[in-house]
Amino acid sequence: MQAREHWDEVYRTKASTAVSWYQPSPEPSLRALDQFVSGKSDSLVDVGGGASSFVDELLVRGWTDVTVLDVAAAGLQVSQQRLGGRAERVNWVVSDITSWHPPRTYDVWHDRAVFHFLTSVEGREGYKQALVDGTAPSSIVIMATFALEGPEKCSGLIVQRYSPETLSQELGSEFQLLQAWQENHSTPSGSEQAFNWCVFKRV
Repeated sequence: MQAREHWDEVYRTKASTAVSWYQPSPEPSLRALDQFVSGKSDSLVDVGGGASSFVDELLVRGWTDVTVLDVAAAGLQVSQQRLGGRAERVNWVVSDITSWHPPRTYDVWHDRAVFHFLTSVEGREGYKQALVDGTAPSSIVIMATFALEGPEKCSGLIVQRYSPETLSQELGSEFQLLQAWQENHSTPSGSEQAFNWCVFKRV
């Protein structure tokens, strides 16, 4: 099954609040923004944003240049319906990040729980090309992946786990690791998933 079909099927068969990555509030992402991003007028792309409420919080905070990208149109539709008229203030992109060609650069690249699903070299190389094309010197990259002690599978798919060091090595010398920390995510089913959060600066 291709990536788009897989994730559309997930959203069709599960409520958006029942998927394992659901957060009642995107607190880790917001804390990272507060610490490393200077202003709400910056441009931001949320990779794999799907049905996440992160975009809601950005709009509440006054962000005006927000793009949400996801391979699953069904996930984006959940967010659009939830936002109602406010959805018009967001640029929505249905695309596989591994083959996406960003039309511009962004001040902030945000990815919570996408990169660890890319287990092939080709997939990671495609993602990294999009990351390079979609950022500029001084852009901030916020990424959360499963930690080394995190789950080996998620949503029926094998994942690639990372430490801050191995993720930094994977992204390469163009991205300077500013800070990393670990947090446990509690899934709706009650299990715990260990995540590494890493913040990079494009150099």
